[in-house]
Amino acid sequence: MVREGFARPGRCRDRHGQCGAGAGLTKGPMLARPETPREPGAIMRPAIVLALLIAGATPAPAQAPPPYTPGPLNITMPADWATRFLNYSSIDNEQRKIVRRFYVNPEALAAATPGAPLPSGTMIVMADHRARLDAQGNPLRDLRGRFMYEPTPFLLSVQEKRDGWGEGYPADIRNGNWEYARFNPDLSRQAGMDTAGSMRPCFTCHLGVRPQQDFAFDFWDYVNRPR
Repeated sequence: MVREGFARPGRCRDRHGQCGAGAGLTKGPMLARPETPREPGAIMRPAIVLALLIAGATPAPAQAPPPYTPGPLNITMPADWATRFLNYSSIDNEQRKIVRRFYVNPEALAAATPGAPLPSGTMIVMADHRARLDAQGNPLRDLRGRFMYEPTPFLLSVQEKRDGWGEGYPADIRNGNWEYARFNPDLSRQAGMDTAGSMRPCFTCHLGVRPQQDFAFDFWDYVNRPR
């Protein structure tokens, strides 16, 4: 196909009629460049690819959590509790020759309000450490008279509160929305402490002594201390 136009030995006109070099233009035939044929579906391909990418990026719907069943298996001990939780109190037990150190997750400490129930998500850890003893079997003491203790606890007792927990416990032991559990230092569950009945002593103790303090001991006292 031939049409009249300008043949160019140099630069051609651009789309706005501007020319980079004004000289050297001669009139002559110009060959029209043949159009490249397109397949019928070629125009749709980018849209199809985009749709597939969007479909592939859509997250799968979240699975619903399993139904709540009363018992200590609801509590999972965080692997980083020893470095992330805050130690807010400790007690020397003269009779048992142990030191009890109390920890709470920082989120609960930030959300706790004096006079109000403790927030859902509160996890309190009571870590029992053996006191270091002298040759006569008496606890060694520091300058303040407090027990020196072994760095690794031998028992971790935990209570955790979550909305929706507690349903299914009889009224004579239910502690609001609290559950209890016991762990070894390696965070495995203490043997025989994997059923709701195994934690009954914890429920009856807290229910009998601290029902007006949201079933909590030292952490409630810490939150409500005089300031």
